[in-house]
Amino acid sequence: MPRKYEMKRRAERVQETRRRITEAAVELHQTVGPARTTVSAVAEKAGVQRHTYYAHFPELKDLYQACMGHYSERNPLPEPSSWTDIAEAEERLRVALSEVYAYYSGNEAMVSKVLRDAALDPIVQEIMVPFDQYLETVRDVIADAFEASGDRQEELLGAVALAQDFQTWRTLVRQQELSQDRAVELMVGMVRCLMRT
Repeated sequence: MPRKYEMKRRAERVQETRRRITEAAVELHQTVGPARTTVSAVAEKAGVQRHTYYAHFPELKDLYQACMGHYSERNPLPEPSSWTDIAEAEERLRVALSEVYAYYSGNEAMVSKVLRDAALDPIVQEIMVPFDQYLETVRDVIADAFEASGDRQEELLGAVALAQDFQTWRTLVRQQELSQDRAVELMVGMVRCLMRT
C-alpha cells in the first residue's frame, strides 16, 4: 500500500510542476508574448530547472498547446451556437459582437501578443488555427441570419469579418475611444447600410 501511495504522490507532484510551468508561460505570453518568452524565463518564473522544463515540454509546440488549453479553460470564448436562436439578423449581429468585443476587452493583452507573434512564428501560427476557425464560425453564424447571395454574400461575409476582427475592435475602442456599445452599433450600422444598397 505505501508504494501505491508514493506513486500517486509522485504523479501529483509531476502534474503540479507541469501546471506551474504552464501558468508561468501563460503569464509571460500575456506580458511579453510567446515569441519573446524564453525557456530560462519560464523555468525561473515556475521555480524549476531548465532540464525539468524540457522533461515536461520537450517541444515548444507542446508548451504552446498546454498554454492554449489552460488559458482557454479559464477564459472561454463566447459560444456562437447560443446566437442561432436570435432570428432577427441585426440583433444577432449586435449580441454576437457585444460578446466578442467583451472577450477582447477582457483578454486584450493575450490576444494582442499572440496575434502579433503569429505573424512571426510558424508554431504560434499553427496553434492559432482553432482560433481562426472559431472566427469563421462566428462570421458564418452571424451571416446566416441575413438574406444574401452571390456577390452580396461575399460582401456580407467580408463586412462581418471586419466587424468581428480584433484590430477593428482595438481601433474603435482603444484608439478612437468609443464605448463598446457605440463600437458595436457602428458596425451594425455598417452592415445595415451594406445590406440596403
